[in-house]
Amino acid sequence: MSSWSLEQGWSWLLDNFSEFQLHTLGTFIIHEVCYWGSYVPFLLLDAIPYFRRWKIQRDKVNDASTQWNCILGVLRNHFLLVLPLIIVTHPFFAWMGTRDELPLPSVGEIASQVFLFFVIEDFIFYWGHRALHTPYLYRKVHVVHHLHSSPFGITAEYAHPVEVVFLGTASIAGPMLVGPHLLTLWIYLGLRLVQTVEAHSGYDFPWSPRYWIPFYGGAEFHDYHHKIYSGNYASSFIWNDYMFGTDYAYRLYKAKGMDAS
Repeated sequence: MSSWSLEQGWSWLLDNFSEFQLHTLGTFIIHEVCYWGSYVPFLLLDAIPYFRRWKIQRDKVNDASTQWNCILGVLRNHFLLVLPLIIVTHPFFAWMGTRDELPLPSVGEIASQVFLFFVIEDFIFYWGHRALHTPYLYRKVHVVHHLHSSPFGITAEYAHPVEVVFLGTASIAGPMLVGPHLLTLWIYLGLRLVQTVEAHSGYDFPWSPRYWIPFYGGAEFHDYHHKIYSGNYASSFIWNDYMFGTDYAYRLYKAKGMDAS
């Protein structure tokens, strides 16, 4: 019996589901599995006192009621906004050349495109996030996301509907420009969701991604933004905030911390 290869699995998907089902419902399933699946480990860690030593804001605790309200809000956003957005943008992705047939793209193609998508998303998110911190947009839109000054994983997509649409647009901007293979899109989407949940997790472990991915901000970088409601606007990397001077307070904070030690 031959081994169950990735191409065999992909061929099974093509044989059993339509293009529309794969590109819309399949993408939404990937979204849900990666979002909630990457949150579960942090939820379990919250229940184990040993891991609180790596909690960034140790003096703050999000009770069950807070987390449950957040879960309901995120589910509402996912089914009423994210799913329709995926369906509506499907024709545009098809027009731009997104395909799902065999052969699958090479590892090099996937890696280069995923990196490009992250760079594009980070740049758009940075400027959009800065705009959301102008007085009017903050008061009318972004304040919903900042109800949690000590974030936990699923607060990543707990936001006003306008912000959810913006976040979704920023995330798919790169893929919409390139028209990648569906597998590449799914891999990028999965990694982006894991990244945003980690950035909102409230944990900074010795093995956290920021210690081994160059220029990655992660939870420690983004948690400071939630703590002071300003600066550190980028989603993934630190270079935009550095280039445009919006991490100055953060760098001062870090310098004082090092001096104190």
